[in-house]
Amino acid sequence: MIVKKSESKKFENSSTCIIHEYGHEDKDMNIVIAEIKGRYPDKGNVINKICKEVALAIEGSGKVGIDGKEFQISEGDSILIKANQKFFWDGKMKLVMVCNPAFKPDQHVECD
Repeated sequence: MIVKKSESKKFENSSTCIIHEYGHEDKDMNIVIAEIKGRYPDKGNVINKICKEVALAIEGSGKVGIDGKEFQISEGDSILIKANQKFFWDGKMKLVMVCNPAFKPDQHVECD
């Protein structure tokens, strides 16, 4: 199955995190391009309670905070965030993200 860029769905998690979801309708995984333009979330962290997420920086740079540790990232770097890890993004970058199982908004929660 192919999903054309023109068929992707745009979601705004916040003013600093815009998601372009490619809807393959596969319950085991999904793929998005995330545009990070500042800090997401604005304060604190978020958790994916069920899915793990692999992100690949394809443009720009910034940092990711995972369970209280911060890592600098730039184009070509890959990051694994496991289920239930607290995390945030900060910078100006584009990321390709794959989630397993497929991302569902109700399992994504903000926390301290």
